[in-house]
Amino acid sequence: MIAIFDYAAGNLQSVKNTLDAIGAPYELVRDSAGLRRASKIILPGVGHFGQLTRALEELGVRGTLIERIRAGVPFLGICLGLQALFTSSEEAPEERGLGIFEGTVARFQGRERIPHMGWNQVQPIRETRLLRGACDSPFLYFAHSYYCPVVPATAAICDYIVPYTAVLEQENVSGVQFHPEKSGAIGQTIVRNFIDN
Repeated sequence: MIAIFDYAAGNLQSVKNTLDAIGAPYELVRDSAGLRRASKIILPGVGHFGQLTRALEELGVRGTLIERIRAGVPFLGICLGLQALFTSSEEAPEERGLGIFEGTVARFQGRERIPHMGWNQVQPIRETRLLRGACDSPFLYFAHSYYCPVVPATAAICDYIVPYTAVLEQENVSGVQFHPEKSGAIGQTIVRNFIDN
């Protein structure tokens, strides 16, 4: 069972629409029992880092989510769902991320428009399952003010003010900073690649 985790703030309808479009069955889950039934987990992300991490605590699923990821269950974090994998974020320094990856999510600084919104190019820096079947350097849709550092698990980067992680892949853990559910046919290909692998 593919579980979309519902913490009452994610971009659920667009993610559901994408899974419907590619014919992938799913369930919305909000508790540890749902996460434990899941064969794959998607954590969508729209909102505030602190809101997400507090919601995981209040719903009593933070430990279960970490446990399932570390047990090898395929996981896809989208936008804020990717950022949650890191230790902390400048958006809510008092809150703990899931800590699957070391590093702090930082806020863009500079004269360019913040948030970074719209289509931008993603550049693979090594082979990546998620981008299989997409063009070499696809344009995808972004909407964020905070970015993840480049780490050993980074599979593709985007350069907006600074180079940052656009696609992260390590074993069963995947994450994307862009919104595949808002990125048309290429976005559907990316979600299908997660479902099929």
